[in-house]
Amino acid sequence: MRTIQQLFDLTGRTALVTGGSRGLGLQIAEALGEQGAKIVISSRKQSELDEAVAHLKAKGIVASAIAADLSQESSIAPLVAETMKRLGHIDILVNNAGATWGAPAEDHPIEAWDKVMNLNIRSIFMLSQAVGKASMIPRQYGRIVNVASIAGLFGNGPNTMHTIAYNTSKGAVVNFTRTLAGEWGRYGITVNAVAPGFFPSKMTKGVLEKLGREELAAHAPLLRLGDDEDLKGAALLFASDAGKHITGQILAVDGGVSAV
Repeated sequence: MRTIQQLFDLTGRTALVTGGSRGLGLQIAEALGEQGAKIVISSRKQSELDEAVAHLKAKGIVASAIAADLSQESSIAPLVAETMKRLGHIDILVNNAGATWGAPAEDHPIEAWDKVMNLNIRSIFMLSQAVGKASMIPRQYGRIVNVASIAGLFGNGPNTMHTIAYNTSKGAVVNFTRTLAGEWGRYGITVNAVAPGFFPSKMTKGVLEKLGREELAAHAPLLRLGDDEDLKGAALLFASDAGKHITGQILAVDGGVSAV
């Protein structure tokens, strides 16, 4: 029987983290790398990837980066092929790349709706399918960790945010997670999602400026926002053998916002 330290150990494991150059993706990449996994991160901008890889390597993490725009179907196969070339196989897939758009529902541009949907859910399906077929299903092992959001669990209150496409896409991630878990459990693949609450980031900068840190924190029972450590434990649980009997689950990491 393994110790708890051994169950959380990722030595010898490999991971692909999308949207891994900053924010929540980089935080998750750090967590997996700190536990011994070899990491490939991906995002659109090479300059941000270079900075992130340098950051990870400074922590002693074995990491490299591949630039890819996952909103484009043509980017999926090359990303998986190059990741497989570098790592040999993919044990862990973290689907974190995402986008948002703020506009009232009655005025929301169709082009913006499509942009959010293509990246936030269509790309997750395509990449999970490609990684599953290339590595996880043949090896009968895999850990897929999707980054949803508490925005996918309920709507927006009056006079708050206008993010109908984002909320809808994250709601789709929630049920995608449950459905894929049901289908791929027989292959030894677990599929789970973390649903972050409000974390200061480039994506949430506008909301933070509009509503204020104190106002946002006041809605959480813990009276705080997420920080640079708060997703690490949840992601590691789902990515490691400590969570080998957990699948199809959505874990809110939100200071208690979704509980009240």
